[in-house]
Amino acid sequence: MRIPSKLVLPALGALLLIGSRLAGQQPSAGFVPVTSPMLQEPDPADWLMWRRTLNSWGFSPLQQINRTNVANLKMVWSRGMGPGVQEATPLVHNGVMYLPNPSDYIQAIDAATGDLKWEYKRQVPDDLGKFIPVPSINRNLAIFADKIIDTSQDDFLFALDAVTGKLAWETRIVDYRETPAQETSGPLIANGKIFSSRGCEFKFSPDGCIITAHDAVTGKELWRTRTIPKPGEPGDETWGGIPDAKRRHVGAWMVPSYDAELNMLYVGTSVTSPAPKFLLAGNDKTYLYHNSTLALNADTGKIVWYYQHIVDHWDFDHPFERLLVDTAVTPDPNQVTWINPRLRPGERRKVVTGIPGKTGIVYTLDRQTGEFLWARPTITQNVVSKIDPATGVVTVNPETTFTEAGQTRFVCPTPNGGKDFQAGAYSPMTNAMYYGLQNTCMNMTAINNPNTAYSFNSRAEITPGTQNIGTIYAISAETGKTLWKYEQRAGMMSLVATGGRLIFGGDTNGRFRAFDQETGRPLWEVNLGSPVTGYPITYSAGGKQYVAVSVGNSLVSSGLNRLAPDLHPSNVSNIFVFGLP
Repeated sequence: MRIPSKLVLPALGALLLIGSRLAGQQPSAGFVPVTSPMLQEPDPADWLMWRRTLNSWGFSPLQQINRTNVANLKMVWSRGMGPGVQEATPLVHNGVMYLPNPSDYIQAIDAATGDLKWEYKRQVPDDLGKFIPVPSINRNLAIFADKIIDTSQDDFLFALDAVTGKLAWETRIVDYRETPAQETSGPLIANGKIFSSRGCEFKFSPDGCIITAHDAVTGKELWRTRTIPKPGEPGDETWGGIPDAKRRHVGAWMVPSYDAELNMLYVGTSVTSPAPKFLLAGNDKTYLYHNSTLALNADTGKIVWYYQHIVDHWDFDHPFERLLVDTAVTPDPNQVTWINPRLRPGERRKVVTGIPGKTGIVYTLDRQTGEFLWARPTITQNVVSKIDPATGVVTVNPETTFTEAGQTRFVCPTPNGGKDFQAGAYSPMTNAMYYGLQNTCMNMTAINNPNTAYSFNSRAEITPGTQNIGTIYAISAETGKTLWKYEQRAGMMSLVATGGRLIFGGDTNGRFRAFDQETGRPLWEVNLGSPVTGYPITYSAGGKQYVAVSVGNSLVSSGLNRLAPDLHPSNVSNIFVFGLP
């Protein structure tokens, strides 16, 4: 692990500059422009970004809907959504919902009534599918000033007028024919910059494997950072002399987190292509920066520190949300497997924590330095055999790796997780993190096929010893202890925490529920018909609190439901909004 000698804090002058630039604009009458301070401390009524706050908590302080009245929730409105893979997060600002449908189809909707205000459908090039295999995923949008900002299927960053839906500007990120990237997750905006990361296609140049920053007003590119070192750069040696053109597929396909005090961006990365390392330069190399947490200076894009979670042979990506929490750190040795011996129990730390990857392992790191603090497993996994508590260096179980094509290994979990794109949540009311996870295993066989991204075949199954695919873990951010666990037949999807001491979340069988944060007891349930693949949110319009979530089809929900043929949800895409009578 590489640790910096010093960190760069954000300049107050930058915030003042952004404010002055916004003041010079003329937004439409009645629209309240969104500023950097508003993104840093959002109005409780709004949901202005993917997980509502820059620290990726997925927590709303709203408490009008709470444990005593949640059983009375009723559907207020619903709308059909466009076709395609559906994993949407609605944004809400000043009573207007901005909804990303698949394939860059964006709608503005009255958040209280469901009435359509405008819609935008981006024109897709006819040959896009030749270069990007699943272009329709569109998980989230961003909002700044009077613009709705997103990344597009054809690798542009673009802005829409928030009042009219008209295209305001666009900036090419990469040429999708030369260095195609999967823009499946939209951007995060902080301190006047648009931060975005992406997957990158395995047959093409590693120059598509980038994290970028753009000016939030003009869309001008400010910096780009590759997630694969170039020859001669730090980390080059970890690729064992593989030519740069064959260093492929280390993407960062989820949304970053941002710490304003440290001015650092936290991003997770994915597997190499191919995945089995004997097909690259050997199992003894680490291939930076795959399956790592990267901390970047938000002004320059420079990697300040990194931590590699695992050398991956099985497509066990680690790009998921990083929770930024200030907490006492007192890991319980009865439940926490790996604890840094230098930790003083009870000392307060600024940590980056949560479940960053498909293995389901919770990692807690010091977010200023990257120092390993503690880690523990949740669901059954057999790929990490140990972690050095003093250094954080991970040892892979050799019984799950490959040395030649044709070998078969029994591996837990599967590429569907464990954890996948579904987000967990953190509640400051309990100092606990909540994660929907899956109990899955597989027989995986290594192959040598350069026309496939990962070079393996697999046959998935439910983890031996259970018939329940889905589980929710509630885990203390301070001690690492399991506070409660909820298990069920269907796979679990994304969660949100609220000031009403509730956790809302859905599953792959179409059930959407409210749970008690402190006990895990289900307090309310509704059948929405299709897998609850969207990210649930809660907001307020006209003084009334609502809960919204979208349903439809995703690659993960389809994979999990194949393990439970007794479940028969549909795959129709809709958004549903609930409120109290």
